[in-house]
Amino acid sequence: MAKEPILGLFETADNAADAGDALKAAGVPQADYDFLTDTPYPEGAFGERHESHRLYIFPFVGALIGLTVGIMLTSMTQLAYPLVQGGKPILSMPPMAVVTYESTMLTAIVFTIIGIIFESRLPSFKQGLYDTRITEGYIGVLVNVDEGQLTQTQTLLTQAGAIDVVRK
Repeated sequence: MAKEPILGLFETADNAADAGDALKAAGVPQADYDFLTDTPYPEGAFGERHESHRLYIFPFVGALIGLTVGIMLTSMTQLAYPLVQGGKPILSMPPMAVVTYESTMLTAIVFTIIGIIFESRLPSFKQGLYDTRITEGYIGVLVNVDEGQLTQTQTLLTQAGAIDVVRK
């Protein structure tokens, strides 16, 4: 069965937290419900799960690629066009360090921006269920459940103190 979204709107954070506890007790997986608010509550205030991310991987990979490209670019250029003067080595480290540093930082920054876009799931072409009252101070509990559980979930949200339950 396809999962359908249902949104419960709450006036207080305590009622929203009670709804989260009721959903957890009813066996709804934590990945299937989320809390929506425009007020900055501390992380975990509603008992929600910890969101894992992989953003730190993007700049690390970008820096490794930039370091490799910088070393390859400078060393291959010096080997292709050798300028030997006074018996000095062909591969000179000080000029290589500057170009390598710049390429490392540039690709790390570009990969970080790409990582932010991917981790933010942008662009999002599919609009999810939302209510504008959330921006007025209400707290939304968005639940994705099977079609057969919609009425049971609506009852749970109403019993927890939802002032309104919105379906798509």
